Amino acid sequence: MPPSDGAADDRSGAGWFVYMLRCADQSLYTGIARDVASRVARHNAGKGAAYTRSRLPVCLVHTEPAPDRSAALRREAAIKRLPAGRKRALLITEPGTRR
Repeated sequence: MPPSDGAADDRSGAGWFVYMLRCADQSLYTGIARDVASRVARHNAGKGAAYTRSRLPVCLVHTEPAPDRSAALRREAAIKRLPAGRKRALLITEPGTRR
């Protein structure tokens, strides 16, 4: 099941984002959220994904907007399929993203 920001549906019109976190063990975690800052805070509070709970603290290294939840989920899946080296290259080469 993909990570969620806790919203039950996609009707509010708020934008969606794909985000990447760098965990304490230097691994990368990818997820989606409407409110990225709040989602990162939940991860750091140990209330995010199981993957990040044992790798705290995490820091935000990348965000990119998506027009809707469906597009965000597709982009998340595409990023998760990338080898680690290509994910790191994405962090360096994507213009206009947060690192």
